[in-house]
Amino acid sequence: MPLTYAFIEYGGPDVQRFLDVPAPEPGEGEVLVEVRAAGVNPVDWKVREGMHRAFLPLRLPATLGREVAGTVVRTGPGVVGLAAGDRVFGSTVGGSGGYAELALLPAAKAARMPDGLSFTDAAALPIAAGTAYESLAELGLAPGQRLLILGAGGGVGTIAVQLAAMDGVAVVGTASAAKRAFLQSLGATAMAYDRDDVADRLRDLLPAGADAVLDLVGGDALSGVAGVITERTRVTTVADEEIAARFGARSLKRTGGTGTLPALAELVAAGKLDPCVGRVFPLAEAAEALALVESGHVSGKVVLDVAGRR
Repeated sequence: MPLTYAFIEYGGPDVQRFLDVPAPEPGEGEVLVEVRAAGVNPVDWKVREGMHRAFLPLRLPATLGREVAGTVVRTGPGVVGLAAGDRVFGSTVGGSGGYAELALLPAAKAARMPDGLSFTDAAALPIAAGTAYESLAELGLAPGQRLLILGAGGGVGTIAVQLAAMDGVAVVGTASAAKRAFLQSLGATAMAYDRDDVADRLRDLLPAGADAVLDLVGGDALSGVAGVITERTRVTTVADEEIAARFGARSLKRTGGTGTLPALAELVAAGKLDPCVGRVFPLAEAAEALALVESGHVSGKVVLDVAGRR
């Protein structure tokens, strides 16, 4: 039976373990994929903790992980355009986790992998990179405009920095001091958020204010940069509804556009976009990989090499 890394009840890392489970069967519009690589994201431990139970009910035990890259094994009823042997990547079907040898993908949202795109890089794209791509499309910035990204050193932020810079947008990004050089290498003017004078320094950098703010920190982070938010500033945030309303902000959400993943894949395959995979762990070290992401002290993406265990 295929191996998965799952949680048996809601809680902390102590509820995680490896399990042998029956192979999942693809349903209507689904494909069964032999997983070659799986992305590790903050949402994974939040699901394990039970934070998403209200809108993502799961039958336990449930396999961790939401994004994979691999090879189609077989297709379910109604699937057209994909066949066994195709190299694909995408977000898994709800309840079918990615830290596994086999996973289910919705065929309509599974993207083919172009030549030149590795499984490791492909697995890093569906969630964080997809969110960055769609958030920038919504903000609709023009070349020369100024974008402030709060929390630019994480998975979403590193992609957003590159995509915005690629379009000629001037990017200022806040992150920990340890990530400053990394962000500057991606095209951002980087600023350490843990300095006391960050608000003053931002006003010096953006004297006319920011044209847009992408807040990936949440909490009360927007209040700390209120000095560069003007009435024309477009704001997208992960903050709660009350804080978002205070700044006229939109909540950060995925639109699920079918063109997002193919566009990202082509950019990576062409060498124009770095998926910023910071660490790769074998599936056997899934606990260590998730613990690193949960700590918040990682630059870029963490990926599991699932194929490497065979």
